[in-house]
Amino acid sequence: MSHSEELFDVVDADDRVLEQLPRSVVHARKLLHRAANIFVFNSRGELLLQYRAASKDEYPLTYTSSASGHLSAGEDYAESARREMQEEIGITTPLERLAKFPGTPHNAYEHTVLFRTVSDGPFTFDPVEIERAEFFSLVDIERMLDENAEGFTPPFRQLFRWYRACYRD
Repeated sequence: MSHSEELFDVVDADDRVLEQLPRSVVHARKLLHRAANIFVFNSRGELLLQYRAASKDEYPLTYTSSASGHLSAGEDYAESARREMQEEIGITTPLERLAKFPGTPHNAYEHTVLFRTVSDGPFTFDPVEIERAEFFSLVDIERMLDENAEGFTPPFRQLFRWYRACYRD
């Protein structure tokens, strides 16, 4: 099965598994599914943003979470977060689960759990997924969002705004 045809758990509004379908079908039908996002902060409190590669099928050339991805069928949120962090940015650090968000049309129909961790690297960025990645201050990210919200994935916009509402330094 190709990467684009990995199997996802299709879930209901309460995040209960209904069936398993290929990624392309889940996205085409806008079915509820699951994702994990990780905010990686450095020791200065800056947030690592990845700039998605042009080849991405959803939201190419936009900023998003430090690492993120869909849960594979049968996988739990923490397993997915650890796997995505290792695959996309090459680190393995302890994760703190922050919150869970219901899937809606505004966040790509993804029930999402947000995790955070702290790392100064070294990082190994997956060139298939990531065009570039860099750390930004939270204030700079807010300014970037205000100037060009479309430059960020919808799930990231939701997660970052929630984070800033809950964690003001």
